[in-house]
Amino acid sequence: MSGLTRFTNIVAGKAAPTGTSLGATFESFDPFTGKPWALVPRCDSAAVDAAVAAAAQAFKGPWRGMTASARGKLLVRLADLIGANAERLAALETRDNGKLIAEMSAQVRYMAEWYRYYGGLADKIEGSVLPIDKPNMFAFTRHEPLGVIAAIVPWNSPLLLLTWKLAPLLAAGNTVVIKPSEHASCSTLAFAELFAQAGFPEGVVNTVTGFPAECGMPLVSHPDVAKIAFTGGEAGGLSVYGAAAAGLKQVTLELGGKSANIVFADANLESAINGAVSGIFAATGQTCIAGSRLLVERKVHDQVVEGLVKLGRSARIGDPSKLETQVGPITTLAQRDKVLSYIEIARAGGATCAMGGGRPDARELGDGWFVEPTVFTGVDNTMRIAREEVFGPILSVIPFDDEEEAFAIANDSPYGLAAGLWTADIGRVLRGSAALSAGTVWVNTYRAVSYMAPFGGMKRSGIGRESGQDAIHEYLQTKTVWIDMVGKTANPFIIR
Repeated sequence: MSGLTRFTNIVAGKAAPTGTSLGATFESFDPFTGKPWALVPRCDSAAVDAAVAAAAQAFKGPWRGMTASARGKLLVRLADLIGANAERLAALETRDNGKLIAEMSAQVRYMAEWYRYYGGLADKIEGSVLPIDKPNMFAFTRHEPLGVIAAIVPWNSPLLLLTWKLAPLLAAGNTVVIKPSEHASCSTLAFAELFAQAGFPEGVVNTVTGFPAECGMPLVSHPDVAKIAFTGGEAGGLSVYGAAAAGLKQVTLELGGKSANIVFADANLESAINGAVSGIFAATGQTCIAGSRLLVERKVHDQVVEGLVKLGRSARIGDPSKLETQVGPITTLAQRDKVLSYIEIARAGGATCAMGGGRPDARELGDGWFVEPTVFTGVDNTMRIAREEVFGPILSVIPFDDEEEAFAIANDSPYGLAAGLWTADIGRVLRGSAALSAGTVWVNTYRAVSYMAPFGGMKRSGIGRESGQDAIHEYLQTKTVWIDMVGKTANPFIIR
């Protein structure tokens, strides 16, 4: 225990005492070695109370009194600090959840752009004067912050997915209590230290760490929390949604996906194969937008599968802290075992394993939590492997005969987070972008995101939008103000 790195929560701008009266902690594991490397405070409801109280006090105090322009400048200053600390934050996230350092270094630097974007947007939240139909009345609207927001983020991309919540909610004037996943808390705790350096008032940004029952649900159900912004699995989202409903709280939910990546015969097949690999094997398939269903027009099915297998087998599996690595480990041991179980479910359901299908046996991988990139053919959309989110590097290839069938298969899913279209036909692009029930449709590309582009799901993939101008309105409420310019009431017993 003495050799493990210790992390601390931030409450009211300072390092907080350990989460419980007993000073309890829990271990965070390095997925590449399968061994613990860090100690994180195990917070309870008392720690949650302290964090929410700090956020509520800041909302009533200096943060609420700060001008929107001043808030925006703090966000821009934070963006500069992210750039200066990007390599350290990226290395921490790689150690904590196994994401590739090559991707994390670029991702952390890019996430600074969210804070610059919303820093510029902070003082452009404008109400409007209403051309009201009542004589002698003046009416206008104001957009005001909600209050204390609970931001709950998952283990697969803690810093980026936190940023999608944090940048707009702060620009809108709210305060926040962050609850990272118990499986990957460390990069978030290190990131939280930057807010004091940027000059944010005490209590604007606070963190609690621990397990769902001990601090997650107490945070969600806390009476002083106005809204919950949650990214995670469907089961967790349903729990959060139920608890929020009991308190009449607002929610933003970004949940799971079973996204269809659709390849037509007229597509540039080399690009489509690269896009399919990126869609499922990048991030080891641990992403809500994973293109885990590859729909391929039957006349090019065998050619595409051959290309997939050739490219997939060339992927370098290994230490995520090395720049040359292309596929890293699964973040948690339980998730690794779940992914392996779905490989057996696919086989039992009649699918054919064209590549992978187990744990790699390379000696240099040691006790790491790895799963081979795996491709299944002969998949029918009714199979469990085609309907349930696996959250791992498992691709299901489903053939189709024409456009109508392709879109029908794509939409035959309880999820609607994303979709991909690979085609040279602009008419098909326009028809597909309208027909597909997905919050994001990529055309001849996949897995592209931007601070400018709204992101979110349809159906069971979630509620609300993150990023873009839409996101800031997720953290505002509209107030209408009426002014009687004359002061004469004709009849006080009827509505005016």
